[in-house]
Amino acid sequence: MKKLFFGAIVLVAGLFSTAKAQIQEGNWMVGSSILTSNFGLNTGGGYQIGLEPKAAYFIKDNVALGGMINLNFLKTGKGEATQFKYGVGALGRYYISPGEAGVDNLLNHGRWFFEGNAGIGGTSIENGNSTTGFVYGVGPGYSYFITPNIGVEGLVKYNGEAGFGNTPYSSNITFNVGFSIYLPTSHAKRIANEVK
Repeated sequence: MKKLFFGAIVLVAGLFSTAKAQIQEGNWMVGSSILTSNFGLNTGGGYQIGLEPKAAYFIKDNVALGGMINLNFLKTGKGEATQFKYGVGALGRYYISPGEAGVDNLLNHGRWFFEGNAGIGGTSIENGNSTTGFVYGVGPGYSYFITPNIGVEGLVKYNGEAGFGNTPYSSNITFNVGFSIYLPTSHAKRIANEVK
């Protein structure tokens, strides 16, 4: 019990470490988008509820690679069928450094980033056709750090689906709200060793 308590203290201390260290090489980012608004480009807009858990490892400062899962319910309008969207794939993020390309940090507590993903996914329509195929997305976002290692994020993303079923291609623009936790690898290793 003492080891678990000590491990929890080390984890909390890691979450409140310096803000400059969260997006450095060797750290991890885990999080999820939880609220999404959908602006349809060829199918109409609507609301979307779901989870998009993601995890990425910083291969160098400001650059993270990892994976994500997409599980969403989409309603495009009154009287329209409910859709279930799903997918799994690779994820990449690039965080813009302060002053880079003339971009400054909002309130000095966050970072702009670009996110891209690609993988396999599809859409299942209530009492209708289903499509599975190649899915991708790209767009800018902003992470506002409420603590040095926890960020609340907004992300505007263009999403495309090139299906192999009844719908050959569809696309939309989404606005996503979520969060991410940035974990230094050294703290994760220290916690694992303390628990042992």
